[in-house]
Amino acid sequence: MKTLSHYLNGQLSAGQSQRTSPVYNPATGEQSAQVALATADETREAVRIADDAFVAWSKTSPLKRSRILFKFKALVEEHTDELARLISSEHGKVFSDAKGEVTRGLEVVEFACGIPHLQKGEHSMNVGTGVDSYSMMQPLGVCAGISPFNFPAMVPMWMFPIALACGNTFVMKPSEKDPSTPLRLAELLKEAGLPDGVFNVVNGDKEAVDVLLTDECVQAVSFVGSTPIAEYIYATASKHGKRVQALGGAKNHMVIMPDADLDQAVGALMGAAYGSAGERCMAISVAVPVGEETANRLREKLVAELDKLTVGPGLVDGPDNDMGPLITREHRDKVAGYIQTGVDEGAELVVDGRQTTIDGAGDGYFIGGSLFDHVTPCMRIHSEEIFGPVLAITRVASFDEAVSMINAHEYGNGTAIFTRDGDAARQYCEQIQVGMVGVNVPIPVPMAFHSFGGWKRSLFGPLHMHGPDGVRFYTRMKTITQRWPSGIREETNHFTMPTM
Repeated sequence: MKTLSHYLNGQLSAGQSQRTSPVYNPATGEQSAQVALATADETREAVRIADDAFVAWSKTSPLKRSRILFKFKALVEEHTDELARLISSEHGKVFSDAKGEVTRGLEVVEFACGIPHLQKGEHSMNVGTGVDSYSMMQPLGVCAGISPFNFPAMVPMWMFPIALACGNTFVMKPSEKDPSTPLRLAELLKEAGLPDGVFNVVNGDKEAVDVLLTDECVQAVSFVGSTPIAEYIYATASKHGKRVQALGGAKNHMVIMPDADLDQAVGALMGAAYGSAGERCMAISVAVPVGEETANRLREKLVAELDKLTVGPGLVDGPDNDMGPLITREHRDKVAGYIQTGVDEGAELVVDGRQTTIDGAGDGYFIGGSLFDHVTPCMRIHSEEIFGPVLAITRVASFDEAVSMINAHEYGNGTAIFTRDGDAARQYCEQIQVGMVGVNVPIPVPMAFHSFGGWKRSLFGPLHMHGPDGVRFYTRMKTITQRWPSGIREETNHFTMPTM
């Protein structure tokens, strides 16, 4: 059985603990590898290595750091298919979706290549008599990233390119469910010329995480995952004096107005609700049609499209499937449990994905696309994040009712409105208490040169991910006010006859 290790000080490092975690191929249910789980001491060693490397890396010119990232960008482009296959084999998402994930991560690398411009400070002359003031954006030190299973390439690349470009060193703790991709990215960073120790990968569970949250050498922690864990990360790391950005869960709604292009809305819903088996923090999991006529027409079209949805392995010979398996058997059973909960609560199960059969899938962790109708806000399938291919239709009578319902939800990650009415869209963007809003766009995650994050219990911490906020997160400002006393320039000429 292949054992995946850690990546420390520029090389793969076999784990010293006796604890491992299985890595599965979700499409077959077969174990493909096992990953070593780091002890607390191993994690501290990774932090020490990164701390030692910080001195030289932080003094490396921003331009030289940027050039290494340029080379890394080229290597990621060259190895995109390889990385996508790794993602598909351990996460299960279809190959085209995995390539899209790599591309979205690559956009952050491209943004990081230009960070020297954003690291510039400000300067003011003569703020007082003979006094100047200026600021510097300096790196923090050792930074840590903790990423989820659903994006083993993209989410780490939301974090470490910005951190490295700003002069920090990094310890990455990826999900133990699909660790191969971050390890390969570490190797590509070294190939690009990154000095040993600047980027390290520690595979582990809560034992490793708690070290990263409490070790005095770690200056900042970036996290993406569920809200309960995000809250724990934020509380614990903040208590130990670290700056934190912790992105949590979501329940993303799409409002469909009566004037919307329904074919466009349905096409968007199919991709946003069922793409990547619904395992996206930006997945649309609640459709909110305004008016009964809109709801009935939407339902009819969704049922027709679900009948054409292809479900199967992520890696196939020939055209990709629309949707792959869920990540683990436990997660599949959890999603199936949510479907049963919806039935028990009185929602109408229009399409039951539990009945989907996949030819030749063996023990793969498959659930087909599921659709509920007549879901109310008091039901668990509306209030809780399912993280699977389950779409709920919640009918409302008016625009105002839709806005009030969404604003009352504990999550505020992403939302969308489909309409031809500019005024409705404008009012929605202004009134909705959600961090990312799409207008006729189902998954409104911005490009890397914009920052993004949710509101309410979808984000803990004041700064959002990547973009300018990413630079602010991974640097601290130092302001200097200086006066130089009169010196040689104004000194008396000793060869002149003194008269006073």
